[in-house]
Amino acid sequence: MKKILILGGGTGGTIVANRLAHALQPQDASIEVISDSPLHYYQPAQLYIPFGEEDPRKIARSERKLLNPQVKLRIDTVSEWIPDKQALHTARGDTISYDFLVIATGSVPCPEEVEGFVAGADHFYTPEAAYRLYHKLSEFEGGRLVVGVGGIPYKCPVAPLEFTLLAEAFLAHKGIRSKTEIVYTFPLNDVFNIQSVVPVVRELFEQRSIRAETFFNLESVDAEKKLVKSLEGTELPFDILVMTPPHKGAPFLRGHPMADNDGWVKTDRNTLRVNDLPNVWALGDTTNLPISKAGSTAHFEAPAIVEQIVAAIRREESPPGKATYNGHVTCFIDSGYGKATILDFDYDHPPAVYEPNEFRHLQKMAFNKLYWYLVPTAVI
Repeated sequence: MKKILILGGGTGGTIVANRLAHALQPQDASIEVISDSPLHYYQPAQLYIPFGEEDPRKIARSERKLLNPQVKLRIDTVSEWIPDKQALHTARGDTISYDFLVIATGSVPCPEEVEGFVAGADHFYTPEAAYRLYHKLSEFEGGRLVVGVGGIPYKCPVAPLEFTLLAEAFLAHKGIRSKTEIVYTFPLNDVFNIQSVVPVVRELFEQRSIRAETFFNLESVDAEKKLVKSLEGTELPFDILVMTPPHKGAPFLRGHPMADNDGWVKTDRNTLRVNDLPNVWALGDTTNLPISKAGSTAHFEAPAIVEQIVAAIRREESPPGKATYNGHVTCFIDSGYGKATILDFDYDHPPAVYEPNEFRHLQKMAFNKLYWYLVPTAVI
């Protein structure tokens, strides 16, 4: 019997595990997920916690209950990966071997990487941080709100834009928009790194008097002076600073021969195999691919990996196209005021961006509720 190990109990790992369980008989292979938490978090919901629209206690569910009964779940943390021996060491002292390995360990917010960030800046990339920000915004009476991106790549590329637009709507509803200046910073030469998205964002910013500060690569935060500085020499005073922290891969991957110094795994853009290893794949945030680190990316990547593993176990050829990933990503942009738009693109086709409307917002809200029943369970 073959042994399949899946590292990570997030969206990508859970979908792969459940798809494999649907495709294989128990006698074909054992399937095991190793996760450092017994809980599965719906991370897009964290965006809404600062505005009081989501309860941080209600955005997680039991990973065990989301997994097919055929899938084993081990709560532990990988401390070392030894590809030559097809083995892993864990924090609890176990050594685990495998025949097939899927790495879906996600990305880790690292605010401690920036001087002064922890003391002076807020973010919404963990439930705890998002809840602290909720209290600050609830008490905010006006001033300067600076929202920015502290390093590329980062989880969910559109999230800082969404936060900025939602914050503007939140402050208008609260009656203090006229007392607040909003500044958005981005490390590159425009407000977003997909050119077809830029005109729509620029128009929304202009309509809502949101100032954009580009070529702003975060250097440090001075909590006492309430000042954020860029490597380019720009200094911005703030009353509240909401900055996307730098992100890295899992600690055991940082500097690993199969990854780069930040832990992004060297992954083939079509097969999703790791560094040409015939029995190891990566998906979702953990890859070094120049595509969105988002749940939908992992969702669309998972079938290609499952197809390859099933074909290898059955010693069959995969049908043409089914074992490859074409870069497909879909993500909503919530623009506030009950409107949203959607981006849908792949390696060869940039997204066409449409004016935000109520229908797309309803779609996003419905998806947020249906996620638990459709996505990790591999119904879709």
